[in-house]
Amino acid sequence: MQIKDMPARERPQEKLMFAGPGTLSNAELMALVIRTGTSEKSAVQLAEEVIAYADTIAGGLSKADAKELTGIEGIGDAKACSIIAAVELSKRLIADRVMDTSCRLTDSTDVADLLTKETMYEDREFFMAVYLNTRMKVESKSIISIGSLDTTLVHPREVFSPAVRRGAAAVIVAHNHPSGDPEPSEEDVLLTKRLLESSRILGIRLVDHVIIGSGRYVSLRDEGLIPD
Repeated sequence: MQIKDMPARERPQEKLMFAGPGTLSNAELMALVIRTGTSEKSAVQLAEEVIAYADTIAGGLSKADAKELTGIEGIGDAKACSIIAAVELSKRLIADRVMDTSCRLTDSTDVADLLTKETMYEDREFFMAVYLNTRMKVESKSIISIGSLDTTLVHPREVFSPAVRRGAAAVIVAHNHPSGDPEPSEEDVLLTKRLLESSRILGIRLVDHVIIGSGRYVSLRDEGLIPD
């Protein structure tokens, strides 16, 4: 059955408008992303095939790429890009969500524990900033940059502009090494020194720069590069 042939209350768009997104199945939500089906399959049926192909929403789709999805009959470049964009947006919104201000970071272990789960399966470098209030409690965090397999580009203004806007007293930066080896590179050290200089000028304390590897991490504060 094509969506246009469904009773109005059962169509994904009308159902969402009437009862809210929580009432929609994964396939119905995906159908709203891809918008149209084919002459043989409705958008919902096509969405079911996408979800089945990706195995699970949390696993397969989070790792799929656009070219891979175009292997599904009925999914062209436009639909594939819409799916990947929706998945990426959801990941970024989760990563950038406002956090519980009862969370207090007291040492580098706390930082590593906070961020490891978000980066442990990534094959690219994610550079993140955690913004703290005067009591060293977490106010929010942001993904500053997503790099390639071996590099990421970060400018101090990208780190400290959100801190200024949010009135943060301090910031902790962190990034992952997809290789699993958290030992800081020369670029990591140089970037830390640049961020430290900017923090002194702005009066926003740079607390630490933590590099996350596979089951290990390195704190540049613990290494003596960032003063207490």
